[in-house]
Amino acid sequence: MITENVEAIFKDAGRYVEVKAELLKLKASDKAADTGSAIGAILVVGVVLLTGLLLISTGIAFWLGKLLGEVYYGFFIVGGVYLLAGLILYVFRDNIIRTPLYNSIINKLTR
Repeated sequence: MITENVEAIFKDAGRYVEVKAELLKLKASDKAADTGSAIGAILVVGVVLLTGLLLISTGIAFWLGKLLGEVYYGFFIVGGVYLLAGLILYVFRDNIIRTPLYNSIINKLTR
């Protein structure tokens, strides 16, 4: 009788380990899917915003060029503004981009 109980306990322990492993896989899959879908949504929104920004920038460049008498002046000015913005982003990339992005990914993976 004791050997039957011990065998039953080992059988139940084996099933527990299998179920626990399956649960961990499902949780990992859920985290990966959640993080992947969040990144996908950010990419889609980013593409739409960048397209809008491109069109607005082109319009501003043509408008400035018309005001200044030569179209290419407007494009030089708009390009210079973007170059300055890129330089600022590069200098402060840790505070503006890396740290918030890192924290966002960690929060997605740990909740």
